[in-house]
Amino acid sequence: MAAQAQSLANYFDSETAKVLGACTACGKCVEVCPVVPYAGLKDADPKAVTHGVVDFLAHRAPLAGAAAIFAHACNGCGECIPACPEGVNPRKMLVLANTMHAGERTQTPQLFRKMSRAIRLMAGMQLLPAEFARVLNPPRRTQAPIVFYLGCNALRTPHLLFNAMYVLDALGADYEVVGGPGACCGIVQSKWEGELGKGERMINATLTRFEGLSPEKVLSWCPSCNLHIGETLADFHSTSFEFGHFTTYLSDHLDELRRRFVRPLPLRAVLHAHVGLADLGRNVARVLAAIPGLELVDTVLESGYTCGGSGCARAPELMKKEHAQLIDRAREARAGVLVTFYHNCHAAFVRAENEGGLRVLNYTDLLVEALGAAPHEDVFKRLRLIDDWKMIVDEAEPYLRANGIEFDRAFLEKTLPDVFRMAEFTGGLDCFASRT
Repeated sequence: MAAQAQSLANYFDSETAKVLGACTACGKCVEVCPVVPYAGLKDADPKAVTHGVVDFLAHRAPLAGAAAIFAHACNGCGECIPACPEGVNPRKMLVLANTMHAGERTQTPQLFRKMSRAIRLMAGMQLLPAEFARVLNPPRRTQAPIVFYLGCNALRTPHLLFNAMYVLDALGADYEVVGGPGACCGIVQSKWEGELGKGERMINATLTRFEGLSPEKVLSWCPSCNLHIGETLADFHSTSFEFGHFTTYLSDHLDELRRRFVRPLPLRAVLHAHVGLADLGRNVARVLAAIPGLELVDTVLESGYTCGGSGCARAPELMKKEHAQLIDRAREARAGVLVTFYHNCHAAFVRAENEGGLRVLNYTDLLVEALGAAPHEDVFKRLRLIDDWKMIVDEAEPYLRANGIEFDRAFLEKTLPDVFRMAEFTGGLDCFASRT
């Protein structure tokens, strides 16, 4: 990786200056924001809201009132981007504001440390030791044409990643896996903790790990990593590889995939995707449409760029409404399968199977089946549908012990509900407060 010409703090300052040099606080971004009516801002003056954000960025005036609500409720849908007459990216502007505001706290909440413990716990209770080592340990190779970058949070639903690796293997891809908290993109440290120094060290270490493998491509899975590296930090880092998304690689190799689909799947399905990264949702829809027998009757684009705490759950009422509409749409279409996209999306919807009549599968499950194999077991869904925390702990115990993770039954029975809720929506991080 080329040497950085500036620190992350200086980079954020320069990006803020670009925003301030172009933004006129016209309020167009507020006017088109789908979150506004659900965040108590329906009657707020759009110009005043935008001015509050700009004033905070320019003069460190307090980020308060409607401006603070608008910034913190941003779900990353990106509908504001084409609406800006000055060519500003308001989604990035709000990332800058949230990062700066988080940095004003006298104490940071140690979110990354708590999140890392939760990720290791959830991966450890679902994977065999060899699998656990593959997704959490540093790469064993010294060179690979492709890096499959898992990010951190996807390890909460690790079967999706092993499905994805099966597809890469079927395509003959020569790749190495990089992932886990030790290869974070730095978004938690910067955006949520406000620790730009830590965020810089993390992203530089991760990019250096990529460069050490001399890849031609890095294929990201996580939508937050995709936005943070590909949009927020687009001009900060200089790399020798192409940074893209796993679904783009699938779309680019669709003809080869189509030739390898050997098992028809006679299913009617509705795909869940997001406006904020609509091009990636289109990649999935295109690949699913190539599976013999599969009828993709609709693709429902919810707001946000993903489910979960940094996506659509930033506006809980809007999220609940759209989730309910999605389930209704699947039933109206007489679909037997609701197809999920990202790990957070899958975690958010698996419990819909309890209501009967609708299977919840990830698109990677369907790809592996169409390739003639059995998908990796969805342990997350199996455990979540048990919905009995003592039984879940019983199921998890041999896996945790085999993976060398401390086993404390009383602690797990108390904290696992929050750990699973953290994977599905928001919150739950405080469950590790007493052990950090």
